[in-house]
Amino acid sequence: MKIGFIGLGNVGGKLAGSLIRNNFDVTVREIDQSLTNEFKKIGAKVAKSPKELAEKTDLIITSLPSPEVSAEVMESEDGILNGLSENKIWLEMSTTDEDEVKRLGNKVISKKALPLDGPVSGGCHRAATGNIAIFVGGDRKAFEKILPALTVMGRKVLHTGELGSASVLKVITNYLASVHLVALGEAWTVAKKSNLDLNKTFKGIAVSSGNSFVHETESQVILNGSYNINFTMDLVLKDTGLFDNLAKKLNTPLEISPKIVEIFKDGQKKYGSRAWSSMIVKRMEDLNKIDFRADGFPDELVDNEPEEKGYEI
Repeated sequence: MKIGFIGLGNVGGKLAGSLIRNNFDVTVREIDQSLTNEFKKIGAKVAKSPKELAEKTDLIITSLPSPEVSAEVMESEDGILNGLSENKIWLEMSTTDEDEVKRLGNKVISKKALPLDGPVSGGCHRAATGNIAIFVGGDRKAFEKILPALTVMGRKVLHTGELGSASVLKVITNYLASVHLVALGEAWTVAKKSNLDLNKTFKGIAVSSGNSFVHETESQVILNGSYNINFTMDLVLKDTGLFDNLAKKLNTPLEISPKIVEIFKDGQKKYGSRAWSSMIVKRMEDLNKIDFRADGFPDELVDNEPEEKGYEI
């Protein structure tokens, strides 16, 4: 199977790297030529356009920062759609809107090709080692055909149902992660002002009913003070906005979601669009004139689990 990969950013680059490391035939495309040069050095081929990449590969993967960018890469004159043909598979690994992936999916189907959405979850550090989780929506036979590629990019792979279902689930999980992160800011504030030992507090939360994946990961770089989670404020706002818009589309009034969007807009205003998303807790630090620093925590997360072949859950 020849694989094309478009989008070599924080997550996409690591996913593409896993494919190359596991000896897949990979062709890449990225507007940043310095990135494509790096991938060429490790064995990737380089396409001059998304159209050329789609013509030369069997599985075309996109991992891009927004639905708008994905649409441009798919629909432009030299885009993916104009390079598709019968039985090729498009896998949208970007975090996107259900309606948008279905809209583009219908255009893929008109080319007699097969669309899948396949967002990932678990953090950049796990994407680097092929231990991230992958949700996939769309035709079951197409899913099974690309499963060998999925199981080197990710550890746990879930077929969620029809096209678009993976994107809905991804938006839900990102919303929950954002809620947990905002709540951690308040939790660390109370712990600090109560004069608790923050190292012991970290351990206590980790073994308690209050634990979360966000605590186990993001609390570490918060306590270090680097806040470096390899994910930025603007991306959180995109994700929380997708969730909030989905609820509105479903005519489902929510209480917490609008507040989370408001909090992250304030964080973006205070610290900038490209500030690390975990800096949202700094709002509490600044408001209370405290910090959450503690010794012994890393400035960046590294996945210490060995790389293992993934599997369907």
